[in-house]
Amino acid sequence: LEGTTQPGNDSSFANNENGTQGPSPGNLTFFSYYQHSWPMAAMFIMAYVLIFLMCLVGNSLVCFIVVKNRQMRTVTNMFILNLAVSDLLVGVFCMPTTLVDNLITGWPFDNITCKISGLVQGMSVSASIFTLVAIAVERFRCIVHPFRQKLTLRKALVTITIIWVLALTIMCPSAITLTVTREEHHVMVDTQNRSYPLFSCWEAWPEKGMRKIYTTVLFSHIYVAPLALLIIMYARIAFKLFKARDPQPDEAATERQRVSRRKARVVHMLIIVALFFALSWLPLWCLLLLTDYGHLSEQQLYLVSVYIFPFAHWLAFFNSSANPIIYGYFNRNFRRGFQVAFQTRLCSLKWGNHRDAYSERPGRLLAGALHNRIFVKMQPSDSAPPTESGQSGDVQRMGGFPLQSGWMAHRRVAKEGLDGQGCSHIPLSIPAWDI
Repeated sequence: LEGTTQPGNDSSFANNENGTQGPSPGNLTFFSYYQHSWPMAAMFIMAYVLIFLMCLVGNSLVCFIVVKNRQMRTVTNMFILNLAVSDLLVGVFCMPTTLVDNLITGWPFDNITCKISGLVQGMSVSASIFTLVAIAVERFRCIVHPFRQKLTLRKALVTITIIWVLALTIMCPSAITLTVTREEHHVMVDTQNRSYPLFSCWEAWPEKGMRKIYTTVLFSHIYVAPLALLIIMYARIAFKLFKARDPQPDEAATERQRVSRRKARVVHMLIIVALFFALSWLPLWCLLLLTDYGHLSEQQLYLVSVYIFPFAHWLAFFNSSANPIIYGYFNRNFRRGFQVAFQTRLCSLKWGNHRDAYSERPGRLLAGALHNRIFVKMQPSDSAPPTESGQSGDVQRMGGFPLQSGWMAHRRVAKEGLDGQGCSHIPLSIPAWDI
């Protein structure tokens, strides 16, 4: 998503103490080296540092949890892992360069950095959006069509590969056309009245109309189409959840309350995902379309680029920082998985020869044949593990999943541990989306 940068200086001119000669002063347009005052620049720096740290820490924790815990290596969690990786790329490659570009007039790096940063930025943003769609498709399959053949981990990895290939393909034209060009009759002046030539990292298309076409293709493929798919699939999921058969009259009242709360939590999270994606990227896409189709004057383009584009970029990048919150905070499995990852390492130092105890009777097992498969309903004997919607507590957890044969083992972790307090049992359940 390069091409919105203002003209900038080349590093070869940065150390020129005597300045450079150019056309006569009457033909020059002068720009300040820094685009904003120090208070405004400080606000931009704090805002970008905040989302950078959120993105780096949050997505790193998501990757750590999925990789560290085998129980979390499910199909949906593989997509969430890929989402975290793409969001990490957004944080590492997009946020710092965009911040510098917003503070300094023009492009302060070389031509190779212009091409590489533009390609990586576009790929990571596209992969992040395509992964959101893949997650929605997998959830749609699991909830709306639960008896169809489930996606395997191998197929999920193939899908992730296809996502990155598509992201590379759609951003190749941008990487090819991105180049550092000198802005004629534009000069940058620093605080010591030294002048420098201005350079910009811009998509140099053979014809201006080609850039408009490419912007329209990007807008349709990595915003409009994904948003439409998210809305349609999440609407169907919400309808399916609320249309689901209510518990039988002989079931406990607490179970009916649990089902209602789970429905509300799931639908709430789905609405947040779709709305936040739409709202966070809408301002940036509106500005990109405005600069291509709005026929703005040079002064109007300058005002939009200096004062409006930085906020639009920040809001779009904030989506990558908030994804770990949406898919992690609302999913107690990720929060408990983080605790398990550290407690497993700490407790392993104290367990010694203690062996894990297994219970052959995890609670009540209700088995029935359905399409030549055996499904069980399980209530853990210790405590109810968290569900995808985050519901947990003293209420019973009822979930159905295939059982090949025999008894089902429920793992109990030995309580002996640190300082006589023991290592608490924090169970990891199969995420509800993968049931």
